[in-house]
Amino acid sequence: MAKSNEPIWWSLFSAGGVVAALLIPVHIFLTGIAGPLGWLPPEAFDYARLQALLSHPITRLYCFVLISLPLFHGAHRIRFTLVDLGIRGVDMLLAVVCYGAAIAGTLVTAGILWNF
Repeated sequence: MAKSNEPIWWSLFSAGGVVAALLIPVHIFLTGIAGPLGWLPPEAFDYARLQALLSHPITRLYCFVLISLPLFHGAHRIRFTLVDLGIRGVDMLLAVVCYGAAIAGTLVTAGILWNF
């Protein structure tokens, strides 16, 4: 029986879906709605305080997960949507492009968070 790397991509797809469904809406609500409307204290959005928060390793890990896992979710969805639309002859090329873009985005995210 041939071994496949599909379980890796499916697990990243699943984890990215969970992050996209649970963490991103909360993050958008807090930073995009509650903060600007004044429901949170103004000092919570002070630049120095946010910079100090982002210097903590747990916050960097949160940001890494918040960005990288949905990239793999989107790559998997785009790949299989294109396959369902009838682009079947270049399945390997689609996989390389989609997952390569997600890996590149993850590496860029890791680089930015590492050097922050």
